[in-house]
Formats: sequence, C-alpha cells, structure tokens
Amino acid sequence: MKLCITGGGTGGHLMIAESLVEAAVAEGHEAIFIGSTHGQDKKYFEKHSAFSHVYFLETSGVVNQKGFAKLKALFKVFKAFLKSRKILKQHNIAATYSVGGFSAAPASFASLSKRIPLFIHEQNAVEGKLNSLLKPLAKRFISAYDENSLVKGYPVKDIFYKTARLREELNTIIFLGGSHGAKAINDLALSIASQLQKRGIKIIHQAGENDYERVKAEYEKSDVTVELHAFTKELPDLIAHADLAVSRAGASTLWELTTNGCPAFYIPYPHAAGDHQFFNAKFIVEHDLGWCEREADDLKEKLFTILESDLKEKSQRLLEYSQKDVAKKMIKDLMESVK
Repeated sequence: MKLCITGGGTGGHLMIAESLVEAAVAEGHEAIFIGSTHGQDKKYFEKHSAFSHVYFLETSGVVNQKGFAKLKALFKVFKAFLKSRKILKQHNIAATYSVGGFSAAPASFASLSKRIPLFIHEQNAVEGKLNSLLKPLAKRFISAYDENSLVKGYPVKDIFYKTARLREELNTIIFLGGSHGAKAINDLALSIASQLQKRGIKIIHQAGENDYERVKAEYEKSDVTVELHAFTKELPDLIAHADLAVSRAGASTLWELTTNGCPAFYIPYPHAAGDHQFFNAKFIVEHDLGWCEREADDLKEKLFTILESDLKEKSQRLLEYSQKDVAKKMIKDLMESVK
C-alpha cells in the first residue's frame, strides 16, 4: 500500500513522521513525504530517509500572520494544495497520515478533496489549530492524552524502549535546555550544581547552543565537574544514563523520558503556542508520573524536594504506563481501517 505522511515544521512533528515511515516500511508498505521548504522538514528528510519520495512545497505558518501577510500565506497554501493533489494522484496514495504543523495543511486538504482517508496524530495535550479544524473530517485522531484514542501512547524511537530501566537511586541528573537553550533551566542547574556535587550526584547538562558559552564559564568559576553539551545527537544514551531529568515539556522529550522510565521535573516553555508545554506536563503530573512548575515559581526549592522523593516509585509507574510499538500500532490501525 502507498501512503503519504505529511506535516512538520518542528523536530517534534518530524520525529513522529520518521517513526511512522519506519513502521510502514517494516510492514512492506511505501510512503512518500510532503512537507514545507520552511521549518526543519528538509533538514530531516531531504537525504537518507526511508521515504520513497520527498516533496517540499512553498508554505509558511498562517495562524500568527495578520493582514496582507496572512493572505499571502493562505495563497501559498492554496498553490501547495494544488501541487499536493497532483502528487497524491501520481503516487496513487491510499491514505494520508498528518503529524500536524503548518506543513501538513496542503496535503491534508488535498487528501480530503480526493476522498483519500486522512489520519491525524496530535503530539500535544492542546490540539493544534490545523488539527482541530481537520479532526471532524479525519478517519482517525490519535493522541496520547486522549483516553478515547484507539491507539494509546506516543511513538518514540526504539532505543528508548531498549534502554529503559528502573531508577532506584539518584546517581546522575540531566538538565535539558533544548537545542537553543532554556535560561531558566540553565540558571537552575548553575544554582544547585555545587550542592549536587557535594552529594556525589553526576551532572549532565545540555545547555543549548545560544547559552553554552555563558554556562560553561559559570561552571568553570564554580569549579564544578559537569558533562556539558551545547547540542548533542547522543541524547538517547545520555537519558539512559540519567536517574532524574530537569526538562522543558515538549512532547517528544516528555514521552522519550516517560518511555525510558526516567522521572522528570518539567519546567514548561512559557511562550509555547496555547501554553501546550504546561498542559503536556500537567497530564504527567495528574497521572502521578512526574513533577512540574512554572518558571516564576521557586524552582530550586522544588528541585530540592524532588531530590528527597521516591524515584523508584515514579520510575516504576513510568515503565508501567509507557506503550511499546506505538508507530507500528498506528500503521496497523490505518491498514485495517482502509481495508
């Protein structure tokens, strides 16, 4: 069967697309990708992907635009919609999976216009504007936060399942500021680093490329030993070695930590669209799987409290909650639905 996977803009969306194409190909299916020239789509899939064909169309976000800029963005989407219709016909696509983001609009609407079944995965606890619009028209709407979702869980790379383990004591803590850095998390790490070292706790810190030099200089002043990264592709291995994480609450990282059984203290990015990072973390807290505080709150005091908590109990709950082979289940559900 030939599938289209569409969407992107950010790494979180694209990692789901990657999981889906790998699962589809493993089951003997072919998949193409339709994304955008903007965002990170080309960086992820222009080379060395499992897609048989990749297309990057000229589109940009619409929601945050105003006036003439909004009309211009809509016109780009319309032109990409027409191109997507031709691409879907050319490849005889049987179903389309949208992973959300502005990149998904042209191929999603094109699929509906050609009566091609549309499947949607929502990565956040707060539905994206495009996903909310298309949800009533979709064949299936999958979300790890929706108890009514026919497929449970969130698709992450197999490495997080393979290295999952029960955390019984705190030997290593990891601070995840993201690729660009999170000053609130970086400052928290710096403020507590000396106390952590005195307790014999190893520190791993991804400070982000934008804040790396400042953080490095501060660690050198305090004479604290730390494994410091600006950005690294070895994150799965670093998470596997950590016993506790302090992190933003982007969906991909949140579910990677959950799957790996690593308890986490989430500090949501306060300017995320729809405050979705807070609601992602709120879901985790409500299921007694982790902790969350806003940036304005006393983060240091909260983290000290967490250091004294029962990590084993939290880690056990995470391992019991996580779902394996989610991407494979999503593809299987699609095949059964299309038949």
